[in-house]
Amino acid sequence: MIEVYSPTIRRKEMDAVLTVLVEEKLGPGTRSEALIQNVKEQVGFDYCIGLRSPAFALYFALKALGIEDGKEVIISALSPLYYVRVLTALRLKPVFCDTPPSCAVIDRDRVHALVSPETRAIVVHHTLGFVPDTVSIAEPGLPVIEDCSQSFGALSGDTLPPPAGVFAILGLEERDALTGGGGALLFAMNRRNGTVLRNLGKLPNEYALLDMNAAMAIVQIREMRKNLAKVKEIAQSYAQASLRTRHKRFISRDDIEYNNYAFPLVLETGMKDVLAYAKKKDIAVENPFVDTAAGSGLAAGDQCPESYSLSMRTALFPIYPRLMSADVEKVTKLIGTLP
Repeated sequence: MIEVYSPTIRRKEMDAVLTVLVEEKLGPGTRSEALIQNVKEQVGFDYCIGLRSPAFALYFALKALGIEDGKEVIISALSPLYYVRVLTALRLKPVFCDTPPSCAVIDRDRVHALVSPETRAIVVHHTLGFVPDTVSIAEPGLPVIEDCSQSFGALSGDTLPPPAGVFAILGLEERDALTGGGGALLFAMNRRNGTVLRNLGKLPNEYALLDMNAAMAIVQIREMRKNLAKVKEIAQSYAQASLRTRHKRFISRDDIEYNNYAFPLVLETGMKDVLAYAKKKDIAVENPFVDTAAGSGLAAGDQCPESYSLSMRTALFPIYPRLMSADVEKVTKLIGTLP
């Protein structure tokens, strides 16, 4: 079976982790510091802390904003379920924002329509690697937290586009664009918010990013351009095949090159038919939105109809650098002959 996801772990990543194990220094240390410095220079943020998970990162970003109990935070209806759990733990009210048709991320008009006197922040998830226009989303002057976990590697010209939020999250989980096998980085955009993070950075080691996770992520950064080139080539093959079907691709921005984090199609036929057809070909296909606010039913279909529809009709196909040529050909043929 050709799986939908497979972390790109090669000998270099394994050697980096093995070196940390041999040194018997598994906790937070020099590798975490090196990763933070490396990514901070690329992203252009003022300050960063390493944490054990994206959920911790979101928790501390919201905590740093000092939002009063019961106030509203706008999130996409296609955000991960842990967003809702973190907001609930902080006694904040999630307000679900619908997405445009055939677009995985929220936009300015839909966000601004939800802003009320009770709104205190907006969390922008770069769903499936698609980068939203955060600058326009932030126009009401509310603080924005950007989650770039799936979009890392998307380029504006030859550089990474700097996040526009006051805080940015870069997850390092198994299915994030840059994996360390676990963990997250939390960035502050300016010195004032950096000072807040510095105070938060004085956390017990049990909250901090581990060196063995950081060591793997450092290698992933070095290999990023090569991996992006490989998946771009695969995506081009899939895209050509998809033109022979009735199914639609998501809309992405013209000014930012998509990192091909995933290859999703919005299906015009039933999900069950596509899953069954793919299974006969020994190819795994997934619905990426099962564990989201819309997919779980937390964001009601009448409240967020476009997101609900996408959560029922979006299919992901295998795409990652370690796919063999024969597997790419097999998946390409599958896409081109979908029911």
